[in-house]
Amino acid sequence: MNASSPRYDLLLKGGRVVDPRNRVDGTRDVAIRDGLIAAVTETIEPALATKVQDVSGLLVVPGLIDLHTHLYHAVTTYGVEPDPIARRSAVTTMVDAGSAGAGNFAGFRTFVADRAQCRVLAYLNISYPGIFAFDRDFMFGEARVEGLLSIDRCVAVAQRHRDLVVGVKVRLGGGTSGDIGLLALDRAVAAAERLGLPVMTHIGKPPPSYAEILARLRPGDVLTHCFRPAPNAPVDAQGAVLPALVAARRRGVLFDIGHGMGAFGFASAEAALAAGFVPDIISSDVHLLSVEGPAFDLLHTMSKLVACGLALEEAVAKVTDAPARALGRSDIGHLAPGAVADVSFIDLVDARFPFVDVAGVRREGAVLLRPRGLVRAGISIAADPRPWEAAYYRERGSSQ
Repeated sequence: MNASSPRYDLLLKGGRVVDPRNRVDGTRDVAIRDGLIAAVTETIEPALATKVQDVSGLLVVPGLIDLHTHLYHAVTTYGVEPDPIARRSAVTTMVDAGSAGAGNFAGFRTFVADRAQCRVLAYLNISYPGIFAFDRDFMFGEARVEGLLSIDRCVAVAQRHRDLVVGVKVRLGGGTSGDIGLLALDRAVAAAERLGLPVMTHIGKPPPSYAEILARLRPGDVLTHCFRPAPNAPVDAQGAVLPALVAARRRGVLFDIGHGMGAFGFASAEAALAAGFVPDIISSDVHLLSVEGPAFDLLHTMSKLVACGLALEEAVAKVTDAPARALGRSDIGHLAPGAVADVSFIDLVDARFPFVDVAGVRREGAVLLRPRGLVRAGISIAADPRPWEAAYYRERGSSQ
């Protein structure tokens, strides 16, 4: 670089930077060079950058990480395309939660992960075909057939794709694991043990119970759908947090929202938060049946948690630093110099928005988080519009 050359490729100027890992919350400039964060400080001269982007008035946060999504579009009936969802929710990393198993993971890599502009990672399903029968009118649980739960096949495929596979996924519940129940979880844990990776387990309607599932999870394993409504809610009839959750958290088990179409209830969330039991991670569980409501996407799910009383700064931590740590990734989830330059821009809008949970229960929030763009590995990407919001307002007679 000669004396007249700009020092930075891109300068993000004047935003409110919220970087929980580095305890930053205030107006800062962010400089990017060669796809990495180069500097974060109160003032950086615009002349030092090739391109300057004015982000004043916006939240500027580490690139959002959605730990629970379903992206195997066109192959599974419920998968969504990653990039349109990423642009409309300012997400830079999307983690598929077990759509593919050992039998079809190569296709997921070739046709989804390798083609996406956003970063795509994946939990590999312990069931050989992945989630193969899931739509609004027809569902057959992939963990109900013991012969499909091959530890050896799961381990072999995960080893071939170690750069992409972040853990092993299993879905548990009466409709997903059937009579097999906890055997499916035991197989997933056995595969994860051999790989040195965590398990993500879905919790559905019993059996098995919340306590039975948690008893088998290890430090770093993820229980998704943690604030689901009864049955298998995280709280009892009096609103007290189940002792099994408290014990599991002490062991290091992680609790993830995983909203989806059936796994987030205001009653569960409000009772747990009131008792001081805060989720570790916020994720959307976005798929074809939840993308048009009630989950919509990660920003909408974050907005719901804020409406339940979670502080904005906490919500940001649970979609940046916390999922990055759960993934074992030191290069994302924060804005320290040397980190990958994944950055999300969010508008915090005052809006009386009619949030609805999976049971149709309504709460009106005071703020709504909206996307205003993102940077992925140093490349600026515009946000997609959110046309569903206007229709959502009209249908419920609410105003912005």
